[in-house]
Amino acid sequence: MSRSDRLFAGVALVCLAAVGAALVSQYRFDMQPCPWCVLQRVIYLAIALACVIGLVWRRAAGRTVAAGLGLLLALCGIGAAVWQHFKAAASASCNLTFADQVVSLWLHLDSLWPEVFAPRATCADAAVDLLGIPYDLWSLALFVAIAIALARGLRRAPAR
Repeated sequence: MSRSDRLFAGVALVCLAAVGAALVSQYRFDMQPCPWCVLQRVIYLAIALACVIGLVWRRAAGRTVAAGLGLLLALCGIGAAVWQHFKAAASASCNLTFADQVVSLWLHLDSLWPEVFAPRATCADAAVDLLGIPYDLWSLALFVAIAIALARGLRRAPAR
């Protein structure tokens, strides 16, 4: 397995594990998601899909496109987590915010797969801690780690 394969497979697995952890938190520990939480789930899954593209499209151009797309999505995830922490968590309602529009109006994920993508809490109610650290900051840290990994992979991509 090449270094690029390990990178893409590892990032995809980490993203899937993040969504799995969010679902465990939701269904086992009753930590209900807000629209910004759900948007971050979507971004994790999109990054995983970009990594699968990198695993399948084995040419240098394919790996570059996949790493670049994954990096762009990770930066979007960073933005979503920062917005959730500093703005949305202080709001009593997050209906019709950008996150709600993406998940509900544009992608219709809340109606296609409500068990995973339906927001069930307000942003203020969803502001919970895990081991004393706000949940959105855990997500932020993971998006930053993913962005660093994909940026390094992009920098190492052979130019052909």
